[in-house]
Amino acid sequence: MQLPWDQIDTVLLDMDGTLLDRYFDDYFWEVFVPREYARSNGISTEKAVEELMSRYKKEEGTLNWTDLDFWSGELGLDIPFLKTQVDHLIQVHPYVERFLKFLKDSSKKVCLVTNAHGKTLDLKMKKTRLGPFFHEIISAHDLGIPKEDTRFWTALASRLGFDRDRVLLAEDSEANLRSAREAGIRYLVFVARPSTQAPIRKSPEFPSIVYFIELLPDQGASD
Repeated sequence: MQLPWDQIDTVLLDMDGTLLDRYFDDYFWEVFVPREYARSNGISTEKAVEELMSRYKKEEGTLNWTDLDFWSGELGLDIPFLKTQVDHLIQVHPYVERFLKFLKDSSKKVCLVTNAHGKTLDLKMKKTRLGPFFHEIISAHDLGIPKEDTRFWTALASRLGFDRDRVLLAEDSEANLRSAREAGIRYLVFVARPSTQAPIRKSPEFPSIVYFIELLPDQGASD
C-alpha cells in the first residue's frame, strides 16, 4: 500500500488488535474470566460463558466495555489482578516495532489512541515497552467518549491540535474507522488480522493490511 507520507504529519494507532495480538483479550474475557466467575459462583463454565457473553454485549460500544473497575464491581472479581495472571499472552504483532521506528525516523507525531482502560494500558505498556515510541498515549476514558462516537475524534483533534486532512489512523475496528471518517480523518487503514488465532478478514470499506510492513515505503513488496 502506497501512502503519501509527505502529506501525513500525525499517525494515530489503536492498541488491541492493531499493535498487539488481540488473542490475549479474547482469551481473557471469553475463557479465563468465565472460568474464574464459574468457580467464584459455583456454576458451570458453560453457564458462566452464557451469562457473561450476554452481559458483555449490553456494554459494547460504551466506556464500561473496557472499564476494568466496572467489571470488577459487576462480576465480583479482581479483574486487574486476573489480567496479570495471563499477561504472558500479551504479544506485539510482527513488524510493529519496525513501523514505529520508521515513524520516529520520519519525524511523525505518533499517538496511541485506545478505548482501553488506564490499568490495561499500564500493564501492556510495561509488558511490551512500546511506550517511548509515542508522543501521546490517550485512552477514551481520558476524554469520556468511546472511539465509536464521532465526538471522540473531534475532542481528540482539539486536544492534539492536528490537521485532520494530514492524519493517518490504523484500527482493527470498522466502527471506529467509520466514526473517524465522519469526523474528517483523511487516511484510514484497517488491520485485517487482529488476532493470530483468527483468520484474516479484510474490510470491504477501508484499505486493509495484515502487517504494518505493508505501509513502509518501497519495502512491503520485497520483504
